[in-house]
Amino acid sequence: MRIDLHTHSTASDGTDTPAELVANAAAAGLDVVALTDHDTVGGHAEATAALPEGLTLVTGAELSCRVDGIGLHMLAYLFDPSEPELARERELVRDDRVPRAQAMVRKLQELDVPVTWEQVARIAGDGSVGRPHVATALVELGVVDTVSDAFTPAWLGNGGRAYADKHELDPFDAIRLVKAAGGVTVFAHPLAVKRGAVVPESVIARLAAAGLDGIEVDHMDHDEPTRARLRGLAAELGLLPTGSSDYHGSRKTVRLGEYTTDPEIYGEITRRATGAFPVPGAGGPVPA
Repeated sequence: MRIDLHTHSTASDGTDTPAELVANAAAAGLDVVALTDHDTVGGHAEATAALPEGLTLVTGAELSCRVDGIGLHMLAYLFDPSEPELARERELVRDDRVPRAQAMVRKLQELDVPVTWEQVARIAGDGSVGRPHVATALVELGVVDTVSDAFTPAWLGNGGRAYADKHELDPFDAIRLVKAAGGVTVFAHPLAVKRGAVVPESVIARLAAAGLDGIEVDHMDHDEPTRARLRGLAAELGLLPTGSSDYHGSRKTVRLGEYTTDPEIYGEITRRATGAFPVPGAGGPVPA
């Protein structure tokens, strides 16, 4: 089985609609794909309705968190989307995305970058606006070559010159809320140092003690020594090691299924979840 547990659609900052994403996942030879848009479940219904035969959909979200002044992302899988406390926190984060993006636009303008809010809003469309939309505007203007190049201290990276804060969950609260909604939590790209400051391993250990289920090991922003380090840390802390593309469509160069999760790890994630269940496409395989 080929399993990719971290992708984005136009419901947040990807360029594929949810229907296009599941079609492209099937075309890429995936057996399982997780739709994990930022702080929203808005793409799940469309993805489920369009799910092709042979592909299983894992519903999820990527939650924006902050601890000790450092931003981090928490992947939440197979939670009950109607659980009120978690739904309320997702809404608070989404509501803060527009003023945060506008603040970044103002900071860029102060740096003599001719970006406008209208440009960023056009790029975001109906999606939940975020830094990748601002980064795409910088690419359009020729300020940087790629979206990834914008996620540095010089521009939009954590603590960067044009960075702006938004409402974010405490990750310990995120774990508690996701568990209460029957879901499973995985710390996304925990050592992606090119994006900015990352939390120390002591924080990862504290998160594990608080009930974190796993850490994303195989990711485009982790080099081989980092992956080996994370794999050892996962074994030490009893965490599930996952692998994922973090696919954003044409917004990033990574391909669907470029990094994948071991089927046994996927099976354990589905066994732990009680809030929702993987959705097999018509005639598709029954998940573990």
